[in-house]
Amino acid sequence: MTNAKHRDPAVEAELDRLPAVPIIQLRGRYRELFRTDPPQAYGPDLLRRSIAQRIQERAYGGLPRPVQRQLDQLIKSYAAKPTGKLVLPPRIKAGSTLVRQWKGKSYRVTVLADGFAFDGQIYGNLSEVAQLITGTRWNGPRFFGLRVKQDVKEPSVRKPPLGGGSDYRKRNVELAEVKIRIKKRRHGL
Repeated sequence: MTNAKHRDPAVEAELDRLPAVPIIQLRGRYRELFRTDPPQAYGPDLLRRSIAQRIQERAYGGLPRPVQRQLDQLIKSYAAKPTGKLVLPPRIKAGSTLVRQWKGKSYRVTVLADGFAFDGQIYGNLSEVAQLITGTRWNGPRFFGLRVKQDVKEPSVRKPPLGGGSDYRKRNVELAEVKIRIKKRRHGL
């Protein structure tokens, strides 16, 4: 929310008029602001909200670039795995010290506002530091314990044979059960 001292009266007046604007004019204003036709599914309420957001964004500024990048990453993660858990990356404050033990030696990295200090040098990301320490490529946040490995699969264990009947028929039953579970998951059942 913008501080009341910095509000533009013209912007505020336009926002105050929006509730009374007919839908035809809302669609025209949407076209002006977004340079595209509004989605057909947008009713007057959603048109007003979209228009108000864009007016405020232009007048007072949008989201900071890092926040927009983080939202884009979350959208990409959701698109890749809609049923998955969305996890925000941890934020490390400048001045923090990361400590990692590697092959009997302790390594310290200081977090800066624009990078990481290690061994008298400044690096742009933790992966560079992890590679210097290990001599191989590493995911820096994972190396320093800031991220856990995702989707760790358990070792496959062969099921013991079911009692009675042929193994072929039992495998077909198991396969059919798996297919049913997949279909239910796809349809949200």
